[in-house]
Order: sequence, then C-alpha cells, then structure tokens
Amino acid sequence: MFNFKQYDWRRYNFTILVVMVILCICSAYFVSFAIAATEGEDRAGSYFKRQIISMFVSLIIAVIISLIDYKRICDLVILYYIIATILVAATKLSPLGTDLKTGSYRWLNIYGLKLQPSEICKLVVIMALAVFFVKMQDSMASAKTFFKGFLIMFVPTFFILIQSDLSSSLVMFFVFAMVVFAAGLSYKIVAPVLGVTIPTVLGALWFVQQPIARKLIPDKHWYQVERIISFMNPEKYKNSLMYQQFHSIQSIASGRLTGKLLSDSAGSGRNYGWVDVCESDFIFTVIGEEVGFIGCCLIIALLCVIIFMCIRTAIRCNETLGYLIAVGISAMFMFQVFANIGVASMILPNTGLPLPFLSNGISSMVSCSIAIGIILNIGIQSGTGDRSGISFL
Repeated sequence: MFNFKQYDWRRYNFTILVVMVILCICSAYFVSFAIAATEGEDRAGSYFKRQIISMFVSLIIAVIISLIDYKRICDLVILYYIIATILVAATKLSPLGTDLKTGSYRWLNIYGLKLQPSEICKLVVIMALAVFFVKMQDSMASAKTFFKGFLIMFVPTFFILIQSDLSSSLVMFFVFAMVVFAAGLSYKIVAPVLGVTIPTVLGALWFVQQPIARKLIPDKHWYQVERIISFMNPEKYKNSLMYQQFHSIQSIASGRLTGKLLSDSAGSGRNYGWVDVCESDFIFTVIGEEVGFIGCCLIIALLCVIIFMCIRTAIRCNETLGYLIAVGISAMFMFQVFANIGVASMILPNTGLPLPFLSNGISSMVSCSIAIGIILNIGIQSGTGDRSGISFL
C-alpha cells in the first residue's frame, strides 16, 4: 500500500497543497461573513472555527491519501462502488435520508452528522470508470464498451437524480464524457451518440416551454423545469424564481473593484444577506461583494491553479489508470467551478453545486481533499506503464 521506494519525492506537488490551504483559509472568512449577515454575528465565530478545523482535517486527509498507492486504492473499487451506490440510494429510500427542509433528499443523518454521499460518489465513479476503461483498452471501438461504461456511471447517478440533485448528476455526465474521450473511445461511436444527444437536448429545451409540458411533467419535477424557463425569461421572473440570482449579481456588482471588506466592517448591511445559502452554493456572491473584482480574479486564479495542476499530472502520467483518474478529477473540479460561478453571476440556470474548497460543507471539503491526495500520489509515481493509443491530452 505504501510503496515509498517507488515514489519520486522530488515530484511531490507542494504547490497544490499551499493553494488548497489558502482557499480553505479564505473559505473560513467568507463563510463567517455570510453567516454574520444571515444568522447573526454570534454564530459567525463558530462557523469560522469549524472551517479552520475542517481545513486541518482536510490537509491531513490529503497528505495521508497522497502516501497510499492509488493503484492499491483502486483494487477495492468494486466495494467502494457498491457502498457509494447504497449510500446515494439511502438518501431517498431509507429513514436516514433527510431533506433539510429543501425538498431534495441529498443528505444522510447518521447520529446527528449530516453527510452528502453524492460528493464522495463522484470520486468513486471516476475511479470505477478509469479501472473499467483500462481493462477494456483493446475493445475501445466497441459500442458495448461505451454502454457498459455508461451503465457504471448511470446506476449511482440515477439515485442522485431521484433525490433530486440534478446538478451533481450533470457533474457525473460531464466526467463520464471527459473520461470516455480520454480513454480513446472510437469516433465511430462518439459521433452517433452526439448526433442523438444534441438534438434531444435542444428538443427538450423547446418542449418544456410549450403549454402541454405542464400537463405531462409531474409536479415533483416541475420546479426543475421552472428554473430553465425562468432563466430564459429572467425579467419576467426576477421577483420570484430569479429572485436569488438577481440579488446575487447585485451583490457582486456592489463590490466594484476592490470590495467592501477594507472600507466597511464585514457583514454590515451586505446585499448577500438577501441571498439564500450564500455560505454554500452562492459563496461566490459573498466573495464578489467583500473583495470585489480584483479579489474574485485572484480566487478564480487559485482555483485555476488547482485545475491546471490536475491536468498537468494527467499529462505527465505514463500509466493509463492514473491518467484517466487525473482527467476525471480535473473534469470534476472544472465543471463545479464553472457551474457555481456561472449560477452566482446568472450566466447559468440556478442549480446547487459547492465551490471546491470555498463553500461551507464537510462532505465537499473531504471529497476535494481526497481528490487532491490521489492527484499527489499519481504525481509522485514514475509510471512504468504506457499510454499507447491514448492521446486526448
């Protein structure tokens, strides 16, 4: 498990750990500002302490995982996959599931500890897909390979969809698409799939805007359709379905160039106090108002460093397994960063996804730290295998 002799310690990426710590420290401040504005100053301190503790725990997890051979971790991927699937199914289908008054069963309440299994499930699916495509390298031109890989992804994703958690499901689909391309799937399979998928998506967007859609789509899923409709008609819904995003962009805009943090006491009369879950899904709203355009650019730059380091690890890895895992983790971070900031700035429909290392939430922080640990381990292994036929990066 700990193959220290084969590790090249000169390639240990301390930079990504430093960036991770900086983002976690920023998270502690921004989350406490959000709580001060929405729940009061008396609760802000406890959230700040919790985020700092989470940072140290996450750093320890990342370092420990970085010392474990990722290939040995993947040896038990079937077990992880079964457990992860059971957990995401349990959120909706067992008494342990809780909706936290949001109507979406995304959490498990285990002895008072609330966990979001979909966060860990993303990593498990990445590893499962990587292991599967490594074993199927000689049959990547087969449609069976594509559909078996799709099934591996879709089984846990189905249970995430029924929670309902469309945003995490979209992460799964995006990761699957990137790993499939990286694995070298034949374009003879990719082209027909795209030829069917793209018109289907466009047709669905047209259909949900038609009057008959309200009669055919069940009430429990209609709120998701309303988010799409309201996004395409923002002015019409600015005081209802688009209320949260309208206040978000007003809050970000009020931060101007340098923000309000240095010119006013944190949390005092902030616009993000009107934005729901600004400590989590809309943490970028807090960042925009507190540190302004310059601060936002610096935060985005740090997140880009994380993504770049993951991509560089994939490029430098000589083993297909490590390469595919690194591509999957890069895709996961990339999608979540783009989607979270896109929602907060109203360039995407409203959907809930945490901003890696910055949003409040233990599940997301742990998942991200495990991902970083795996990236670090892939980076310090010389890689005696090869990636012949794999040329995505």
